[in-house]
Amino acid sequence: MRYPCVEISLDKIKHNTEKLVELCEKNKINVAGVTKVFCGEPKIAKIMVDGGVQILADSRIENLIKLREIEIPKMLLRLPMISEVDDVVRYSDISLNSELKTIKELSKKAVELNKNHKIILMIDLGDLREGIFDEKEIFSVVSDILNLDGIKLIGIGTNLTCYGGVIPKYENLSRLVEIKKDIEMKFNIKLDIISGGNSSSLYLLQTGEMPKDVNQLRLGESIVLGRETAFGKNIHNTYDDCFKLIVEIIEVKEKPSVPIGEIGMDAFGNKPSFVDRGIVKRAICAIGKQDIDLGDIIPYDKNIEILGASSDHLILDITECENDYYVGDIIEFKLTYGGILKVMTSEYVKKIFI
Repeated sequence: MRYPCVEISLDKIKHNTEKLVELCEKNKINVAGVTKVFCGEPKIAKIMVDGGVQILADSRIENLIKLREIEIPKMLLRLPMISEVDDVVRYSDISLNSELKTIKELSKKAVELNKNHKIILMIDLGDLREGIFDEKEIFSVVSDILNLDGIKLIGIGTNLTCYGGVIPKYENLSRLVEIKKDIEMKFNIKLDIISGGNSSSLYLLQTGEMPKDVNQLRLGESIVLGRETAFGKNIHNTYDDCFKLIVEIIEVKEKPSVPIGEIGMDAFGNKPSFVDRGIVKRAICAIGKQDIDLGDIIPYDKNIEILGASSDHLILDITECENDYYVGDIIEFKLTYGGILKVMTSEYVKKIFI
């Protein structure tokens, strides 16, 4: 085995997907499986499809291109850049949009390519990331969209918790339902989709507070970590360890806990501080800040303490460990959502599927 590596349990991901799809289907909600945290890896995406997701969704068109051979609709989650509209129309069936200028460019490209590109118009309900905030603008934009060729408005959506931390509630998502009905009445059209957010909206299904007309959720973290993201609670009968980071020890030494000499900047331009614990037993592992953030990895051995890292070295305090660690041994870590994102993005961390 070559290290560092991330061990990915496809069975656990499929199990989590099935459980979440089942929960959503009971509430007449379709699931768009979000693939961005694992960089659109096709092996994992196919498992999510096997688990029942109806759409594959990603923020990066580069990842959707990787998934082009999987015969299921693809959704671009991040608002399209005008510079990428050619690829957006070619490789995604649906995109989330809030800017009329971009939608017009998508229309031009769709006509050129003889395609019909579907869009979901994003509404900002207060989280202050993407979406139209002024409700008067919503109706003006819809009016213009309906006059464009090559574009089909199929619904409206929102995003919550990702920037402002605003919790999805019956009240704010009900406003989304009202806007959808107002659009349908004003323009005499039918919108098929109300995309009610991400994994942070799941708790509303568990409490029975989800507005009944919301019929799509975009789920990523809940699938890979088995938890809703409004309050960080685990979802019953799901796994939180689908991804495991495994690293190799390259040095074990007893050393002082405080560096000797005048302290200046570290490799990242920060002046570090240290707690004097006397002589400690330290292990250095072959991974670093280029691949991980220290707050996103959790040692399975509870007696290990993370001391710090440079670009390519992870430094651990193993003084209190019951296990005797030696050079060449491995240490395993659970990962947060951010941790999964980092290690899956790093080309220096080998991906192992089990």
